[in-house]
Amino acid sequence: MTTTRPTTDHVELRRGAYADSVALLQVSRDVQGVAGVVTAQVAMATPLNVEVLEGLGFTLPDGTTTNDMVVAVRLSPDGDLETALAAVDAALRPARGPSGPEGASAPRRTTATALDEGRGLVLVSVPGASAFVEAMDALDAGCDVMVFSDHVPVEQEVALKRTATDRGLLVMGPDCGTAVVGGVGLGFANATRPGPVGIVAASGTGCQQLLALLDHARVGVGTALGVGGRDLSAAVGGLSTLEAMRRLEVDDDVELVVVVSKPPDPAVAAEVEALAATMSTPLELALLGTGRPDLTAAAEAVLRRLGHDVPAWPVSGRAVPGPAGVVRGLFVGGTLCQESRLLADAAGDGGGHTFTDFGDDDYTQGRAHPMIDPTLRLEELHRAATDPTTGALLLDVVLGHGAEADPAAALAQALAGVRVPVVMSVVGTADDPQNRERQVAALMAAGAEVHLSHAAATRRALELAGGTR
Repeated sequence: MTTTRPTTDHVELRRGAYADSVALLQVSRDVQGVAGVVTAQVAMATPLNVEVLEGLGFTLPDGTTTNDMVVAVRLSPDGDLETALAAVDAALRPARGPSGPEGASAPRRTTATALDEGRGLVLVSVPGASAFVEAMDALDAGCDVMVFSDHVPVEQEVALKRTATDRGLLVMGPDCGTAVVGGVGLGFANATRPGPVGIVAASGTGCQQLLALLDHARVGVGTALGVGGRDLSAAVGGLSTLEAMRRLEVDDDVELVVVVSKPPDPAVAAEVEALAATMSTPLELALLGTGRPDLTAAAEAVLRRLGHDVPAWPVSGRAVPGPAGVVRGLFVGGTLCQESRLLADAAGDGGGHTFTDFGDDDYTQGRAHPMIDPTLRLEELHRAATDPTTGALLLDVVLGHGAEADPAAALAQALAGVRVPVVMSVVGTADDPQNRERQVAALMAAGAEVHLSHAAATRRALELAGGTR
């Protein structure tokens, strides 16, 4: 008779230790590759991460706080704890940065660095609680600033942007995930050709959808100024959007300006439209909202304005409808999630469908963005696929610099055995590091129907969810 020896769990807290979520994701992956390690999770003890750890069966010590780093390792019977913890320490070392006499010099404040380097653009990517001080330092040094950090309170955003407006500077963000400045992509930007279009983006993935569609039509984007998803809210008042519009108007390389945003506050949208009416450079609005064009329609309007033909947007694969049900939308792009919700409402078909943005702040507290770490969405994908009320699955895959190296690999594995139709939008270009064609081929082989236009993917999912009629 053969008996199975049990696995062994080890959980420890490292109080006061900190590394950012992207670094800790890589640490977890490195440790999980050690022989004898079944599962490894190294993460800050945020509520969401605690929930994930408990879901994996780990028991955390009493008194765990969000300031603690959790090291949780599950060992097979032949695993060695000392080896596993040594691997944790080795993986954490570069995540914490150099130290000691041979390491780099002590970190400097943003002001000192900016003054040394001269006026330009400062990129701030620190925990949200620390972003305000660093961004204000950059403004004090006379620099524009791109705040990649999320979880920055809105009152701090307003203070930064009012200060910038008073000084003729630009604050991009907070939570500015995508930009193109001087022809260089920042954040999650896609690899596109330079060209006559300038984008002002209060939406990261909305900007990326435009970049991808225009690139497919062989139209380039020379500048994309991300301003943060809250910029066109009533609280912020479009301060950075208006400044970015003024800058692009005087840019001789920009022939057409596009302003893209999640649904804006009506009064702020009116201010944007009023400024647009005074500009000598043509401007197209891609402001999502009830009764407004979707992002694909906005891209088509840009092409016509520039005198270009509108191409057929590519579709690969063909999903087959099954029994009628609801659409389960699982997204990494917040704007794409909102676009799907708006299209479902416009079709008079909003009842019962669910659209979840895994990039929302509720899901990213202490965790990497789902474009980097897809774990939570993959878990929900399994639940949604086995839900008997699901009539179709709708997902987005957003490529670009900084995003997951091969998102199709994990998704294709997760789709094995899924019995409901799956529709996806893959937002990216052939020159992105992930290579859009290769990603599409892998997803199509797994049974998905794949679109470049997210609006078209949404309409198709709604159609398929109607079942075989």
